[in-house]
Amino acid sequence: MLATNTPTLMPDILSEALSFQGLWLLILGAFVAGIVRGFSGFGTAMIYLPVAAQVMPPIWAILSLVMLDVFGPVPIVPRALRQAHRRDLVLLLAGTLCLLPVGLALLALMTGETYRYIVCILSLALVACLALGLRYQGKLTPPLVGGIGALAGFSGGLSGVPGPPVILFYMASALPVAVVRANVLLYLFAFDFLLVGVLALRGDLVWLPVVIGLMLAIPSMIGNLIGAAIFNPDKAGLYRGVAYVVVASSAIMGLPVWGN
Repeated sequence: MLATNTPTLMPDILSEALSFQGLWLLILGAFVAGIVRGFSGFGTAMIYLPVAAQVMPPIWAILSLVMLDVFGPVPIVPRALRQAHRRDLVLLLAGTLCLLPVGLALLALMTGETYRYIVCILSLALVACLALGLRYQGKLTPPLVGGIGALAGFSGGLSGVPGPPVILFYMASALPVAVVRANVLLYLFAFDFLLVGVLALRGDLVWLPVVIGLMLAIPSMIGNLIGAAIFNPDKAGLYRGVAYVVVASSAIMGLPVWGN
């Protein structure tokens, strides 16, 4: 069941969502994150969460992210499924399920300011590693892929950002760029369902951020369509560079040092 301290009538909750302070900032964050996700396969959490954490408690930011992220990539999931390496995807998700609850338990103990520092620094660290070419150089064996998924599950539960471990290690594979993009996109898509399931079991689902996230699914979906339409595998390097700049900018602006 969804727990809530807000009125239980849906019209009241919708009214609260529409009048939520910072809603336009959330809409902009969701739209830009959708564009980057559409052409790079990643970036939604790392762009949206530093923005959302400025106007929402940590668990609300993650809940709204999950709702917008579940529907935003839907239009490009069928093509990704045709391109994906499905065995690796299953291993990643199995590992994720092992440590996701641990990360969420630690998140519940965290203050809003600490959360903002963690999510912003994590995003900046990923951009730095990718830009410097720091990637795992060994062979991606099945146990290692499962371990990467477990690390991503912990990271995702703690900060709402499961992507860095998967992206850093997965890009070391010899798979074509379109396959890597598809697997990362599908992993992040499936992660949202795992996260919702664990949050439901913990009794941490709240109506207001859920409704806000559902509203944000529209700009996110539009952004995904735009990003997918402009994606060109022959210019993958250019798209990665743009994604790095956008993620880094969002993370820097989301740091608590700038104030609220």
